[in-house]
Amino acid sequence: MSKKIVVLGGGISGLATAYWLHKEGFDVTVLEKNKEVGGAMETVLVEGNLFDRGPNSGLETTPVISKLVKDLKLDKELIYANQEGNKRYILRDNKLHALPMSPPAFFKTKLFSASAKMRLMLEPFIGRSKDGYYQSISQFVKRRLGQEFLDYAINPFVAGVYAGDPDRLSVYSAFPKLYELESKYGGLIIGTVRSIRERKKRAEVSKNHAKMFSFRNGMQILPKKIASELGERIQILADVESVVKSDNGYKITYNNAGDRKEIVSDYILSTLPAYVASNVFKGIDVKLSEHLDSIEYPPVMVLYLTYPIDKIKQPLDGFGFLIPKKEKKSFLGAIWSSVIFENRSTPKNASFTLFVGGARNPELFSLDKEIIIKKVLNEFHEIMGIEVEPSVKSYRYWSKAIPQYNVGYIEHERYCDKFEVENPGIFLSGNYRGGISVGDCLKNSELVFEKIKNHSQKV
Repeated sequence: MSKKIVVLGGGISGLATAYWLHKEGFDVTVLEKNKEVGGAMETVLVEGNLFDRGPNSGLETTPVISKLVKDLKLDKELIYANQEGNKRYILRDNKLHALPMSPPAFFKTKLFSASAKMRLMLEPFIGRSKDGYYQSISQFVKRRLGQEFLDYAINPFVAGVYAGDPDRLSVYSAFPKLYELESKYGGLIIGTVRSIRERKKRAEVSKNHAKMFSFRNGMQILPKKIASELGERIQILADVESVVKSDNGYKITYNNAGDRKEIVSDYILSTLPAYVASNVFKGIDVKLSEHLDSIEYPPVMVLYLTYPIDKIKQPLDGFGFLIPKKEKKSFLGAIWSSVIFENRSTPKNASFTLFVGGARNPELFSLDKEIIIKKVLNEFHEIMGIEVEPSVKSYRYWSKAIPQYNVGYIEHERYCDKFEVENPGIFLSGNYRGGISVGDCLKNSELVFEKIKNHSQKV
């Protein structure tokens, strides 16, 4: 008799794990609150333009991704970023500077001063920190690379990845591979060189060299394809209210389009956001709820714009640009969507995706959304040399966007591990555990699947 498992949440983490479990012979049910699966993966057409309202791409850092794509027969739908997307810009003094990607380019760039370049050369001679797990990214980078590199490289990068604040994010939890370069090898430069061989053995690619991918019809194609494979095993409009222990396993109570229902399962995999899982598991462990409630999810607005190409003075020859906090702008950066992937805008037009708010500026959303957008447009137009209004304008506001792996996050991770040990059969996953990126979520889906499979074989 196959083991029954209920997956809470139909985002990419839950769906991918459910897919592996179904293939292994588990009796799988997925409960999804919304009318569509995908979680933050939302793709819409706006006047013929393709707008990814959550993640717009992924990095092919693990063979799990190609394995899943091939298994789902999405090979022809998969697309890789155009070469122009390799060039990235940073705003400094209101001008765009290409991020140097080679030693010669680094020494020539005006993005960093001569003193900052000399400071970087001292990195191999900086000793290991004594702060261990409890250092912010700012502390780590300032000590190893200097203030200017923190301000004009790491600060905008952190905003681009987490919409986060490097003064608060934990280097150990948010950027574990960066932390490992120091703890394992003694430094970033020497660690980068020595770790290349180890990644090759694991068939992994560093995020700096991984190919960026998406799908011809947007990122939501991936969760939709998995959902089509799972079929009636997915229940939409299923809002999970609570989980309690029962004689036969765990009893899940949920609201299904107005009807209150219950289901008993041998196993539960929760991929719900931390702030939702907090209420669901409060009846089992109040301390877990306290940990989950303390995980920060700042608000982010994703703003989509299109313009006639001939009205844009800035050459469109890159991925886009990120904005350091020191530049004091209302938004975090812009992706040049139609440059990176085909089929993102109508002919003769260029499309852009801007990110607003985050942990850097959450109070911005006390203003009316249209006032925010007008302010952002004025700044974006000045940077890009645009003197016309956008042909298309659309946005998606996420009141709770990306979990912040802040300093001390290791305590949440440890307690989640403890909770799983004390409540065998319940597994906690999602982007607040093991990384926030699409690649991290897909890699973790296979790891969690193996964890559940191994547990079932021992019982």
